[in-house]
Amino acid sequence: MAFYRQVGEVPPKRHTQFRRPDGGLYHEELVGEEGFSSDSSLLYHSGVPSAIVDARPWELPDQTLTPNAPLVPRHLKLHDLFPGEEHKATDPVTGRRLVLGNGDVRIYYAVSSLTSPYYRNATGDECVYVERGSATVETTFGALQVGQGDYVVIPRTTTHRWVPTGEEPLRTYAVEANSHITPPRRYLSRFGQFLEHAPYCERDLRGPSEPLLGEGTDVEVYVKHRGSGPGGLAGTVHVVPEHPFDVVGWDGHLYPYAFDIADFEPITGRVHQPPPVHQVFEGGGFVICNFVPRKVDYHPLAVPVPYYHSNVDSDEIMFYVDGDYEARKGSGIGRGSVSVHPGGHSHGPQPGAVERSLGVEYFDETAVMVDTFRPLDLGEAGVAVDDGRYAWTWSGRGPSA
Repeated sequence: MAFYRQVGEVPPKRHTQFRRPDGGLYHEELVGEEGFSSDSSLLYHSGVPSAIVDARPWELPDQTLTPNAPLVPRHLKLHDLFPGEEHKATDPVTGRRLVLGNGDVRIYYAVSSLTSPYYRNATGDECVYVERGSATVETTFGALQVGQGDYVVIPRTTTHRWVPTGEEPLRTYAVEANSHITPPRRYLSRFGQFLEHAPYCERDLRGPSEPLLGEGTDVEVYVKHRGSGPGGLAGTVHVVPEHPFDVVGWDGHLYPYAFDIADFEPITGRVHQPPPVHQVFEGGGFVICNFVPRKVDYHPLAVPVPYYHSNVDSDEIMFYVDGDYEARKGSGIGRGSVSVHPGGHSHGPQPGAVERSLGVEYFDETAVMVDTFRPLDLGEAGVAVDDGRYAWTWSGRGPSA
């Protein structure tokens, strides 16, 4: 992020002495992307950020991936995961179940009520969409209060934990990258400021506002990192001698932040607009878009629902969050559904949807879409909740019994 922030106390000049009230030195840490060639922040710790006193393996949840073979579109019913009161024994990090993944990105779902362990993802940034519920996301940079409709973007290696709040379970849709996640470059000036045509801007982003200091010794921090396990991942638990939340101040351009999907200003036109107008973030090998309530096409002969289209270069993954998605009526898709439209299959409105949409002036729908530029495989959760029927909904019949 080119949007500079300062939280807490920092010295007047970087890389100079900054002393505690007792006269000792604070420990300066640079957290930076792409070596020393991109966004960074300087954090001032009371303890030594490199210190660990123990380490042990962390066995990650099932990361197995199954090819989408034979190649068909699929309907995954995420609300069938975590039945009954299973959320009461689940936290938003270790309880994530893998829905889809490839070498660039992994998509997880969790329904939880427990506080997560302290955690850091050393493989890439995370963008976690809060479908329902609320939480405090505690981080080394400070805390974020998040709720329904918030995207939470957490930079790689940020130590944090999720603390669900409120009475209902926390439902989270987590996009874990093997890269960084940023606003689309076409929304930004060459110096990083949001441009006038961007559908959101700096005022819409909520970052930490004050330091968060914790107490404790020999604190466990769960680390997801590159390794030899499925998907090239492995896990380690580090035990640190002092609490990881010991930052008295920081400044810079790299930090966690929240963005409410309700603050995304939709771009509309006289005829149907293509998916790039809905883009909200980008990562290495994928983009994230969202579809929000909006006035739709106003040409007198407009067809408001999408035209049929072939995903020549990408898989399209749509998570249906709320409202009534016009193009999918009659398919069985509803709230909590994920549609998988793989590259190589032409998809579009369900039969009858085009005619029903004519004359409609407003779409009341909320959905989060991830488009990838390499094929996605099914995670164990995706396999578990595939309805097995969606591929045949355009024709009205499937394979013979």
